[in-house]
Amino acid sequence: MPTVIPASTADAIAKASVLIEALPWLKRYHGAIVVVKFGGNAMVSPELTSAFAEDMVFLRHAGLKPVVVHGGGPQISARLTELGIASEFRGGYRVTTPEAMTVVRDVLRGEVNQHLVALINEHGDFAIGFSGEDSGLFTGQRRGVEVDGETVDLGLVGDVVSVDPHAIHAAIDAGRIPVISSIAPDGDAPGQVLNVNADAAASALAVALDADKFLILTDVAGLYSDWPNRESLVSVITTTELRDLLPSLESGMIPKMTACLEAVDGGVLNAAIIDGRLEHSILLEVFTQRGIGTQVVEDAA
Repeated sequence: MPTVIPASTADAIAKASVLIEALPWLKRYHGAIVVVKFGGNAMVSPELTSAFAEDMVFLRHAGLKPVVVHGGGPQISARLTELGIASEFRGGYRVTTPEAMTVVRDVLRGEVNQHLVALINEHGDFAIGFSGEDSGLFTGQRRGVEVDGETVDLGLVGDVVSVDPHAIHAAIDAGRIPVISSIAPDGDAPGQVLNVNADAAASALAVALDADKFLILTDVAGLYSDWPNRESLVSVITTTELRDLLPSLESGMIPKMTACLEAVDGGVLNAAIIDGRLEHSILLEVFTQRGIGTQVVEDAA
């Protein structure tokens, strides 16, 4: 006669199976630095933001070393509107006047960063806030963008051109979770601060930290090779394949996939874009066999 398993026991067995599935990945990533770029819908949904904070604490307790880099586009836009400051985008970048830069800096440092640090620290004294200005972490350089064949001045918008990760290494060694806002001092104009792309800043930091894994939260399920055909979702793509595909991608996806490509080219073992609209998507990516989203890996030797 077959053994009858109570429903509560069957549920517990299913949970145990999930935990056991994570074992190879717990072994694989124990002690690994994981850089996570936080943004998209996950940033403006209280439920998703809380779940993200829980994920960071889970990674820390599981023996990984998470590092968070965030932007704050929705919050910046809301504050600019509230203050009656015009906000214009050219070539996918926010044109940032000195007046707007003051708002960008205040929102990223004083609102988004502090809120995320506080949510993580509801679970223990783990998170510590940083700005790209702190301890020479980032150095930026102003950039323009080409629109319809002409170079457009974006104002105080730049790229991260160098990273000094010593302060972040010190925080990691102290058992903390660094949370970093994506602004950088202008290396060519002392005292000036630049608005830098958070995806690119996170990628540069992942390389400088010699991270094992780089994750970008997005508002889509992953990379599609033939958008909008939803059957064309790509689970894994090599750097060579991505380089070939990059020019044909939607404009909003190009910076994210470029950031993943540059991370892997720079020595990060793998990078992935994952769906930040799903609660605990980071845990699904790190600790399950199939993962989630699209993973970028180096070409096989």
